[in-house]
Amino acid sequence: MFSLGVPLATGCFLLMSSALATLQTNGQTSDDELARALACIDETDATAVLCLAMTQLFAGSIALVSSFGTESAVLLDLAAEIDRATPVVFLDTGKLFPETLAYRDALIDRLGLTDVRIVTPASLQIATHDANGALWRQNADRCCTLRKTLPLQAVLGGFSAWITGRKRFQAKGRGALQVFEREPSGRVKVNPLAHWTEQRIARHFASRDLPRHPLEAYGFASIGCATCTLPVAPGADRRSGRWPGTAKTECGIHQALPAQG
Repeated sequence: MFSLGVPLATGCFLLMSSALATLQTNGQTSDDELARALACIDETDATAVLCLAMTQLFAGSIALVSSFGTESAVLLDLAAEIDRATPVVFLDTGKLFPETLAYRDALIDRLGLTDVRIVTPASLQIATHDANGALWRQNADRCCTLRKTLPLQAVLGGFSAWITGRKRFQAKGRGALQVFEREPSGRVKVNPLAHWTEQRIARHFASRDLPRHPLEAYGFASIGCATCTLPVAPGADRRSGRWPGTAKTECGIHQALPAQG
C-alpha cells in the first residue's frame, strides 16, 4: 500500500505513486483504474480517499452533495480542509426543517465554504405535479423524484463524480457500501466515510469542535424533509425515522441515477 507524502498548500497530500501516474485524471477513469488507485491508499482513511478523488482522479469535475444533516459536518469539514472551493450541492426541496436551513448557513460560515449551490425543484414541475404540496402523502416516491432526484440529476450533469456521506453502519441496505460506485450514466459516486463507525463520527465532531444539528437533541438521527421525518427510538436503526410507517428506506438519489437526456 502506498503512503501519502508532499503536503500541498491546501493541507491535502500529493499522491506520489507510479500506479497513479499512469491514470487518466480528466474524469474518464475506468473501473480498473479506480480499483488500482484505491489499492494505493488506505480506503478507510477518508482524507486519503478525498485527496485521491478531488486532486487526482476527478480534479475540477467533482461535487460534494450534502443534506446538512446530523452527520454532514464531518464530511464537509474534511473536504474543506482540502479545498473550501469544492462545489457543494444542497437540495432544498421546499419541505425542509427551518433548523436544517439555519444549520446549513452556520456550517457554511464556520467551514468557510465558498461554492455552495442551492438547488430547488423546477417550479413548472411543482406546479404541474404537486400544486397543493401534498404529493408526499399520496406518493412519497414520486415526491422524492420530483423534489430531489430530478433536480440532482440536472445539476450533476456537469460533473464526472460526486461525493456522498453514506456509511455502512447507517442501515442494513448500506452494509456492503463501496468507496467507489459507478452509475449507469458513467458518473462515479465517492463514499469516503463508507468504513466509518458511529463512534468515529462522534470523535471527529469532538476533536474538531463541530456544531451538531439542532434537531439531534430532540431524537432526530437522520433528517430529511419535515413532512417525512420523525425522531428515532433509542437503539433503533438510525434511518427508522425516515418515511415512518412505510417500506420506503431511500429517497432515490442513492439509487442509480440514469444518464440525463
